Amino acid sequence: MSSDDERSEEPGSGAPEQLALIRESVRRAKVPRAKPRTWRGAALAEELPVARVLVNKGALHLDQYFDYAVPEELDADAQPGVRVRVRFGAGGRQVRGGRREGGGLIDGFLIERRASSDYQGALAALAYVVSPEPVLGPELLELSRAVADRYAGSLADVLQLAVPPRNGRAEGKPSPEPLPPPPAPAPATWERYTQGPGFLRALAEGGAPRAVWTALPGPHWPEEIARAMAATLASGRGALVVVPDGRSAGRVDAALTAVLGEGRHALLTADSGPEKRYRQWLAVRRGSVRAVVGTRAAMFAPVADLGLVALWDDGDSSHSDDNAPFPHVREVLELRAAHGRCAFLLGGTSCTVEAAQLVESGWALPLRAERDQLRLAAPLVRTVGDGELARDGAARSARLPSLAWQTVRDGLRTGPVLIQVPRRGYAPRLACERCREPARCRHCAGPLQAPDQQDLDCAWCGRAETAWSCPACGGVRLRARIVGARRTAEELGRAFPAVPVRTSGRDHVLDSVPDQPALVVSTPGAEPVAEGGYAAALLLDGWAMVGRPDLRAGEEALRRWTAAAALVRGQPEGGTVVIVAEPTLRPVQALVRWDPVGHARRELAERAELGFPPVSRMASVTGPPEAVAAYLAGAELPPEAEVLGPVPVPGATPGRPRRQGDAPPGETWERALVRVPPGRGAALAAALKTAQAARTARGTGEPVRIRIDPPDIG
Repeated sequence: MSSDDERSEEPGSGAPEQLALIRESVRRAKVPRAKPRTWRGAALAEELPVARVLVNKGALHLDQYFDYAVPEELDADAQPGVRVRVRFGAGGRQVRGGRREGGGLIDGFLIERRASSDYQGALAALAYVVSPEPVLGPELLELSRAVADRYAGSLADVLQLAVPPRNGRAEGKPSPEPLPPPPAPAPATWERYTQGPGFLRALAEGGAPRAVWTALPGPHWPEEIARAMAATLASGRGALVVVPDGRSAGRVDAALTAVLGEGRHALLTADSGPEKRYRQWLAVRRGSVRAVVGTRAAMFAPVADLGLVALWDDGDSSHSDDNAPFPHVREVLELRAAHGRCAFLLGGTSCTVEAAQLVESGWALPLRAERDQLRLAAPLVRTVGDGELARDGAARSARLPSLAWQTVRDGLRTGPVLIQVPRRGYAPRLACERCREPARCRHCAGPLQAPDQQDLDCAWCGRAETAWSCPACGGVRLRARIVGARRTAEELGRAFPAVPVRTSGRDHVLDSVPDQPALVVSTPGAEPVAEGGYAAALLLDGWAMVGRPDLRAGEEALRRWTAAAALVRGQPEGGTVVIVAEPTLRPVQALVRWDPVGHARRELAERAELGFPPVSRMASVTGPPEAVAAYLAGAELPPEAEVLGPVPVPGATPGRPRRQGDAPPGETWERALVRVPPGRGAALAAALKTAQAARTARGTGEPVRIRIDPPDIG
């Protein structure tokens, strides 16, 4: 291709007059130059003239490196880790003088320089180096490859998540000089935990302990994370903590500033804006800053000499990425801890089943406080069940139980009161009317559903259930009723007319509220922090959360309740929590005893018996029915694999945004689940990836969506 064929894709291209001047200067040049879009006549680099490049193509059949020639003019800048632009897709048709030309311009990363290429044909040249700044180091490349293999995805897709978009203005500014390591911090509130001081001491001495930390309720967890990071920095190593949202990141950011001072850590959140965030990321990449706090994307932060990875509240759905290949922060940080031999800290006021499995397997050790410390920090938890609601005259007239009414009135005398109301749209799971045992399929133990309110079938394998009976008590009647659902702020405002009512939810989330009497109505996850703690809290409509048709319904309900109750003052200060839910439910009992670890361990034992994740590995295959059937027929699954389904996928609700996994409007999709026993997850991911790569290479059939370890399996 000659320079006359160039288009405006070239960087810096402008008006036709400017292009004419550029072309004329190229024609008059006595020595051939490496032009941005072709390199005919340009000399090769004398040493290592071959560049191995990862092109930014997420298709699985292109998940490999491609070799390009390095022009002499790009020799100095074309170093491993830099961003480049290359011609891709020319094929073998446009070869002139032994050099390939043509194809479309595409972004990529230069992986390595080589003396020769394994490819026997003509090589195209690097079009140009986007920036001489190396952004992809060997450790980040190795981590990204491990994540891609685990989740049956492509390396290019993972790097889209790991490396932020370039910002030229931020890249042109130098990063500050690194500060010397700070002194080891005092344990402070870590003294409340049996192994807390020892954990900090191990970090400060360069050790790599792994712990699952059940944090005490109260406002101290951001400072405790900051002190763990400070202890790691004192050993001369780096530290990384990932939190679920910007509000939590702001609290840890403030705690780090108080413990370490200014200039020792970087904050990586989407709220920072592209330029500031990229400037902070570059400071980490260049080694100027060795402590990072951020949200989900920070899990790939290239911290130098990483000594600690920490994750707060791993059960939050925001830790699971919605972009292919859908990695979870917990799994990525586990890979970093294993590959980098650094410390690992998984913390939260509750405990997920995955966290309990890490302890049960011996991969991590528990980090908890004794019961006497828990009694000082936790509020008093009281329950209001269905029977009490039916007998309570105040509940029938005011839609607020007498116990809750009294708790709110007493709490408003000393401070704000939190009221947690579930979001709309929670559909209850079917359960035995007598003992509340969830109704499950006899074949695969999946949840039973009644889409037409008459016939029962399984949400996993689709088999019909015509004669269900409860295996626990023998009952034959099912329950899907929500008690006291959708109590609103207006009801509470009428009940307490002289008290201000604040709301916090999806449209407007409050960060904090003052220590003054007020009613704060919030949806789960949007609870603001009260200065000095809430005087009391009401957790309404417990059935709406426990009764969701999801494997994690009980675990998620307990996590939401614990997070809200942890904002309430301790029992010695009069803090009280009232939950409106059946007292016999396991999550409710765990909240009353403040025993999330015990609940998680029991859930883990039951899932192991039934073959549920995380004991087993599971993948979902979603798409049009014919595509799903063809994909499963062509995939060479492990012999132990069990295919459940397919079953229909709910379509997008008209007038509402389409969620991940929903069928497009007007289309019918199905989902199949593939389950394998422990130890066969890697084989399952490899088989699914190979089948998807073969399907995309042929270009036949409609695409299917593959997700390893889906967070929502019903």
